[in-house]
Parts: sequence; C-alpha cells; structure tokens
Amino acid sequence: MESAMDYHTARALLDWQIELGATEAIGDAPVDRYALPDTTPKVKKATVSQAAPEKPKQLDPVAVAKAAAQSSGSLDQLRAAMDGFEHCELKRGARQLVFSDGTPGARVMIIGEAPGREEDREGKPFVGRAGQLLDRMLAAIDLDRKQNVYITNVLPWRPPQNRDPKPEEIGMMKPFLERHVALAKPEVLVIMGNISCQAVLGKRGITRLRGQWEQALSLPVIPMFHPAYLLRQPLMKRHAWADLLELQAWLEGK
Repeated sequence: MESAMDYHTARALLDWQIELGATEAIGDAPVDRYALPDTTPKVKKATVSQAAPEKPKQLDPVAVAKAAAQSSGSLDQLRAAMDGFEHCELKRGARQLVFSDGTPGARVMIIGEAPGREEDREGKPFVGRAGQLLDRMLAAIDLDRKQNVYITNVLPWRPPQNRDPKPEEIGMMKPFLERHVALAKPEVLVIMGNISCQAVLGKRGITRLRGQWEQALSLPVIPMFHPAYLLRQPLMKRHAWADLLELQAWLEGK
C-alpha cells in the first residue's frame, strides 16, 4: 500500500512539473535544489575602458581677430575682415559697420569711441551734432577730414542704447584697431574720450590725461575730450582749444 502511495505521489509530482512546462529530465535521481549551497558565480560588470570624449575647443575671439587683422594687407581688406567677423555680439544689434571717414594716409588720425545712432545710420564716424562740432574744432587749426584727417572708432558697431563698450568688446576688437593704425600710417594719433584712452593707452581718466602727450602703437598720442562730452559740458571747450593748439604746434614743428 505504501509503494502504491509513493507511485501516485510521484506521478502527481510529475504531472505538476509537466503542467509547469517541463519537457525533459536532466538526471535519473531528483535533486533538492533548496538544499544545495549557493555557488552561483556573481557576474562581474564589464568595464569598458573608454577615453572621455574631447570637449570641442572654444574659439578665442581675440585670436580670431588677430589672425583676420594680420591677414589684411590694405584698408579695404581690413574693412572686409571686420565686416565678416561674427564673434562680437554688437554686430547683431547694429545696422551696419562703421569703418572710417576722411583721408587715408593723412598725418592726423582721430580715434573715437563707438558709433552712435547717427553714425549707425550713415555708416560714418563722427556725424550729427558731435561730428559737426569736431569739424569746427579741426577747422580752427586748418584741419579737415576731407583733406588731411583720417577718422575711425575703437568699435565699428553701435552698442545698444549707446551704452559704454564692455572691456571684453574693446579687447576683442583691439587687434583690428591696431592693424587699422598700421595700415593708415598716420604721424600722430588723437584719441577722444575715455574708451579710446582705455583701448589705446590702457588708461582711463580723460580729465587727467587730456592734453598730455603719450606714446602708443609706435606713435605720439594726445588725448582730448570727446565732442559729445563738450556738447554736454560747454565750459570744457577751453581745455579742448588748448589741446588743439598743442596739436597744431606739434604738426608745425615737424
């Protein structure tokens, strides 16, 4: 009777395994898997040695500007290089490039700060009321942008709302300014306003610097008040007149 119960029990267990999906036996004797020690080897995570992807090198706008400026062999080429320079955000908000005005090769080169609304509209530096005042100042010592004066700015694009240029904007465009001076070949530089002093001399404080001869870019340099400042502060015109006489004396002594 006992053997018959063992048979039926075994048959029931076999039927139950078949119901679970077992289709073949792998041994003659049953194995109690729960009684076996846990010897299953742990699978190690594969370690794939991969070099970290190189980060794309960021372009240095100053280096790009230097290369573009140095490759320019003429003023026309420099203008084209500046017009094609895409790393200064000021360009996106300006109407056009303001490159220069006056007579290339003139003895006197004037460097202003940045274009204003009128300059941005006309594409020339020193127009509008400030430009008209500058023309009268130059005429007082027999200078004229149509004959013997060449004019440019530190920046060729108008800053939004006529704000002061940022130091990084000045530094970015300085290689173009230096090349501009080299190609124009003036005998003397007149720098007008704080921004021009910062770009050319690395100094600020036009009230202290004005009228004092400096040396930069292998040329004599005289800082003066910007005509726009003189329109706001008419009493300072007497200092501007003294600076103009100093420039005239220098030109006549050469």
